[in-house]
Amino acid sequence: MHEPRTDVMCSTIPNIAKSDQLTLGQVLLVLRQEHDEKTVQQLTRKYCLQSSSEEIRKKGMEFLYMNGHYEDLQQLIEINKFSGSLSSRNWASVYQLALDRKQQTYSSDEIYRRANSLQTDEPELKALLEFIKIAIHYRRNAYGEFGNFVEKLYKLFDKINDRFLLSFFHIRLYQNLFVYYLVRNEVLIARKYAFRALNRVTNPATKVNLHVNLGLSYVYETYDQGMYHLRKGLEIAQAEQMNQQAEAIEQQNIPFLSAHFGKVDGITSTDKSEQAHIEIAKGNYKQAEAILSDIDLNSPFRLYYLGMAKQSKNLLHQSYNYFIKKRSDYFFSRLPLNALREIW
Repeated sequence: MHEPRTDVMCSTIPNIAKSDQLTLGQVLLVLRQEHDEKTVQQLTRKYCLQSSSEEIRKKGMEFLYMNGHYEDLQQLIEINKFSGSLSSRNWASVYQLALDRKQQTYSSDEIYRRANSLQTDEPELKALLEFIKIAIHYRRNAYGEFGNFVEKLYKLFDKINDRFLLSFFHIRLYQNLFVYYLVRNEVLIARKYAFRALNRVTNPATKVNLHVNLGLSYVYETYDQGMYHLRKGLEIAQAEQMNQQAEAIEQQNIPFLSAHFGKVDGITSTDKSEQAHIEIAKGNYKQAEAILSDIDLNSPFRLYYLGMAKQSKNLLHQSYNYFIKKRSDYFFSRLPLNALREIW
């Protein structure tokens, strides 16, 4: 993998740092005119930590968070925690909370309680707190209040003048809108927001996630388009040595889509659920049932696979109810619903 040249990094940072008049967005523009994205990322990471500008130190936390540089983010949070500026300390508190949620340092209930207890008049921080609350709701598969969150966010965006921050906030919003509309089974609207996010995001992990979910969004339409996005996600994950994500795509997502479309020649998986799914696609129902008998039926997908293997309306109904009642997922609930129609 290409590594940024250290001599470039050492010479560029002092040159930029001479002018603390530049915004972080302007710094990124300057760097991107001269360097590839990997070098830009490394230079900006260092610049955020070395800058004496209060604004750079505050808004640099958003850059670090959105690009997955969590160790650097923790360092910058600590710097801001000991700032003489109350605003900087407040920004540190909010990003500490965001990082704690991301790393599951505390329970969702505790994070939510802390988010509600933080008081601020700054619209940027109010927006960040709303994003934290949305993430917690999503983790609970509770999408009902999302419309209220979006309305609040747009009102707060109107009060934020920093285009750099707004660009990241819009990426956050587009990712959330993608998930929201997908689980509501409004697929075309969901994809619109996914592509908007893809066109703006630089974080490889976010790109992988978007491509994977886009790929799965084609499960009722076209194998080729779905597989294109899964392979694109796999390509990025492998290039960035994101081994866990690459394994999930190879062993779960690609086998799932392949089995669903009955294209299982040469397809294998280390995942028991997808092994069963592959056998179902081959018509080996008894073998699939045997595989599933060794694992817990703790997901609607596993109930769906067992329902398919046994041609059981009762199990397919259970799977459908699980998707709807426990996940509010009207998109994947179509899997057992379509199966029920076929065996009715």
